Amino acid sequence: MVLVIKLLLLTCLWPTAALTSVSSQSDHHYRFLHHHHHQQKCSSMKKHNSKREIKMRKLDSTKVRPLKSEQLLRIDDHDFAMRPGFGGSPIPVGIDVQVESIDSISEVDMDFTMTLYLRHYWKDERLSFPSTKNRSMTFDGRLIKKIWVPDVFFVHSKRSFIHDTTMENVMLRVYPDGNVLFSLRITVSSMCFMDFSRFPLDTQNCSLELESYAYNEDDLMLYWKHGNESLTTDEQISLSQFFIEEFSASSGLAFYSSTGWYNRLFINFALRRHIFFFVLQSYFPAMLMVMLSWVSFWIDRRAVPARVSLGITTVLTMSTIITGVSASMPQVSYIKAVDVYLWISFLFVFLSVIEYAAVNYLTTAEERKQLKKRGKVSGMYNIDAVQAMAFDGCYHDNEADIDMTTFAVHSEESSARGRAASIPNLDATRIKRKRSLKGNA
Repeated sequence: MVLVIKLLLLTCLWPTAALTSVSSQSDHHYRFLHHHHHQQKCSSMKKHNSKREIKMRKLDSTKVRPLKSEQLLRIDDHDFAMRPGFGGSPIPVGIDVQVESIDSISEVDMDFTMTLYLRHYWKDERLSFPSTKNRSMTFDGRLIKKIWVPDVFFVHSKRSFIHDTTMENVMLRVYPDGNVLFSLRITVSSMCFMDFSRFPLDTQNCSLELESYAYNEDDLMLYWKHGNESLTTDEQISLSQFFIEEFSASSGLAFYSSTGWYNRLFINFALRRHIFFFVLQSYFPAMLMVMLSWVSFWIDRRAVPARVSLGITTVLTMSTIITGVSASMPQVSYIKAVDVYLWISFLFVFLSVIEYAAVNYLTTAEERKQLKKRGKVSGMYNIDAVQAMAFDGCYHDNEADIDMTTFAVHSEESSARGRAASIPNLDATRIKRKRSLKGNA
């Protein structure tokens, strides 16, 4: 009975449950289709946006940050150990120089020190990249080691270095068409072949020479980028001893027997020396020493210590001036203009001393002849002219001095005789007094 009732209930409820399940399945299927359509629409929009980004990246690749500079310039795709256009015509490399300062000029070492901005211009199609808005890309020195750059060096240079405060002063600028600008800030010390034959009235012509070290004229052609205007200078350049007359740029060829011909660029400048410093330090003191040596001609020739000390002092002072000038100059084997002036001045000073020695000797010899001829020297003292000079430090060159000496000797003799004659008179007087006293006693 119970089983029959359950069967009747099941038959009544089955259609309703079937309808409910069908409706729920249809609703779920509708939702699934709607969600799947939405996902397809989003994915299509994402694909469209990605295609648009790729298109923009192709239009201006320099604005895209994720790409590295090596990937943008395709550095790994090329062999930059070879020069651009290897096997073809020589690559032209333009040079542009801006002189910042001339730091020092040494006459002793025959060199000069200069600080300058050295710029290279060339074209390397391997570095070209697509770009419409950003005209160029600028890099520091870290990219220099990965690409090809010209190997320009300074001929006859002694020392040179690239400034590295606060970073290494190196700039690399690459343009979309492959043109490259490579700039350096360098301080270089180079030789300058100087001629001192007219020193200090000289004018020195110095030059700084640039040349490729490895590439001869068949591989690399150096030239001034803008002709004579490629060399510019700072208006505030000044030197203490020189006046810079002109700067000029020129070019030429250099031949080496083992490697061939090379292009060479010249930075020429002329230096004219300021003479006022040497007038105060050398010419004027030398002139004063010559005039001071002539002062001894107005001093009495019998004042031996004064004239000798003055002559020796002027000679030593001139020697010091000559030594000071020679110490600041290179040891050249030819005569300089300042040497002629100083040695002539030294000759005048030296001759003033020789003149006094000659006058002293001739005067002494003349006095000896006169004294021997007249025979007026005292026999008691037997003093000749030289011994008399040793006593009083003076020469006796005229008759008045000799007569005064003779008169002094005779006066001394007469006074001595008077004293000797007065002594017996006193003794006689005393004896007479004693006798008179005895008689009175």
